[in-house]
Amino acid sequence: MQQPASPAQLNRDNLAREMKAASRVTVIGMILDAFLGVIKVIGGTLFHSQALFVDGVHSFTDVASDLVVLGVMKLSRQEPDENHPYGHQRIETFGTLVLGSILIAVGAALAWENTLRLFEGSIENTPGWPVLVAAGVSVLGKEWIFHYTRHIGEAIRSDLIIANAWHSRTDAFSSLVVLASTAGAMLGFPWLDVLAAVAVAAIIIHIGWKFTWDSFQELVDTGLSPDNTEMLKTIARNTDGVLNVHELRSRKMGQDILLDIHLVVRPEISVSEGHQIGMRVVAGMREALENIIDINFHIDAENDEDQHPPSESLPSRAEVKKIIAENLGEIPQRSRLRLHYLRNKLHVEIFLDEPDPQGVFTLENARSRLEDYPWFGSVRVWVAGP
Repeated sequence: MQQPASPAQLNRDNLAREMKAASRVTVIGMILDAFLGVIKVIGGTLFHSQALFVDGVHSFTDVASDLVVLGVMKLSRQEPDENHPYGHQRIETFGTLVLGSILIAVGAALAWENTLRLFEGSIENTPGWPVLVAAGVSVLGKEWIFHYTRHIGEAIRSDLIIANAWHSRTDAFSSLVVLASTAGAMLGFPWLDVLAAVAVAAIIIHIGWKFTWDSFQELVDTGLSPDNTEMLKTIARNTDGVLNVHELRSRKMGQDILLDIHLVVRPEISVSEGHQIGMRVVAGMREALENIIDINFHIDAENDEDQHPPSESLPSRAEVKKIIAENLGEIPQRSRLRLHYLRNKLHVEIFLDEPDPQGVFTLENARSRLEDYPWFGSVRVWVAGP
C-alpha cells in the first residue's frame, strides 16, 4: 500500500507545479513580445510612425521583464531553509521592484525624446496604413496574453506573474493609442503620432511606478489595510474565550500574509485551554483570508498595554518555592502550586491534596508570612475534601 505524501513532499510538489506553470506562461508571453516588438519597431521605422516605434520598444521591455520573471520565479519558489525559514518570496517582490524601475526609466527616456520633438515641430512624414495593421495585431495578441497570464498568476498566487500580466495589458492600451493617433495623422494631423508616443511613454511610467511603489511597501513590511485588520480583530474578539485583542501586526510576502496577535484571556484558565482558544482564532482568521500562511498568537492574562511594562524582577517558580519553604515549610509532595503574574504582582495558590494537621498552610498564616514581600499580591490555600 502506497504511503501518503508528507506535508514537505506536498509542498515541494506544489512549488514545482507553480514554477512549471509560471515558466510556461512567461515563455509564451516572451515569444509573443519579441515577435510584436520586431513588427512594431520595423513598421514604425519604415512607415514613419514614432508612436508605433515607441510601442515596439515597450514590447522589447516586456521581453526583458519576462527574462527577469523567469529568473526571479526560480529563486523565489525555493523551499524554506535554515537561513530563510519563511521562504524566499521577498526575492519575487524585489524582482517586481526591479521590473517597475526598468519601466519608469524606459518610459521617461521615451517621453522626454518625443516631448522635445513635439515642441520642436520636427514632424514631416505621415504614418502609412501598415501601422494600423501592426497596431491591431498587437492589441489582439497582448489582450489574449494578458488574460492568460493573469489567470495563471492568480492560480499560483504570484504578484510577479500578475504584475507581468498587467505589463502586457499596457502594451494593448498603448497599441490602441497608436491606432487612434495613426488614424488622426492620416486624416491630416501628423502631430497626433508624436503626441501618442508621449502618451504611451506616460502609460509605461505609470505602470512602472505602481509596481515599484507596491513592492517598496511590501519590502518595508507595510501591514494589511485598516478594514482587513479590523475584520481580523473582530473575528478574534468574537471567539469564545477571548476577552480582548490588544495587538495585531501583519506583513506580506508576495500574496501570503503573516500575522502576530495578542489575545487576552481569563487568567485562571490552563495553558492548554489558552492554546486551544488561540487555535480557534487561527481557524476563524484563515477562513476569512485564505492566503494567511502563518499566525503567531500570544496568550495574555491581561492587557499589559494598559499597565506598566511587565516586571522582569518577579520571582520564578523555583524562587517562590524556596521562599515558601523558608517561611512555611516544604509544600507536601503531592500538593500543587499555581502562580498568577498579574499587574506586576504575584498571586499564589496552594492546593493541598490532604488536610494540614500542623496548621502551617492556613490562609492567615500564609498571608502574614508572605505579605511583606514587594511582589506579593494575594495568596489562596485550597484543601482537598475527605
